[in-house]
Amino acid sequence: MNETITFGRYEISTDPARLDRALVHRWLSTDAYWARGREREKQDRAIDGSLNFGAYDGETGAQAAYARVVTDLATFAWLCDVYVHPAARGCGLGGGLVGAARDHLAPYGLTRVLLATEDAHGLYAKLGFEPLADPDRWMSLAPRQDGGSR
Repeated sequence: MNETITFGRYEISTDPARLDRALVHRWLSTDAYWARGREREKQDRAIDGSLNFGAYDGETGAQAAYARVVTDLATFAWLCDVYVHPAARGCGLGGGLVGAARDHLAPYGLTRVLLATEDAHGLYAKLGFEPLADPDRWMSLAPRQDGGSR
């Protein structure tokens, strides 16, 4: 079931049909350090396999921000691809978007919601995120394009 909430002059919606996929791809593939160069087909697959949050100007309907969550809705979630268009920055929309995602996930009783960031630790800390208490217990697999691992 899709959900829409109001945040200031913006509507935040989980309806994937409202997403401007081409715009989201352009934002992420050209302006987001973590997704620079991402192919459109890969971004579409990411959208299709995720719980998506779009923020839209309440007057014009134009998309102003995006985030997605990869989750099993039972134990774990990964918050990623959080992006706010430069013209919409500075009004708290990023925090509103992440807060909407956090609140949407709350009823599921997830054990953990993770994210990675280079530059927004302060924003996420205000929303309840904190550094991993036990980072030495976590491992990562970064597959190579040829099918092997790094």
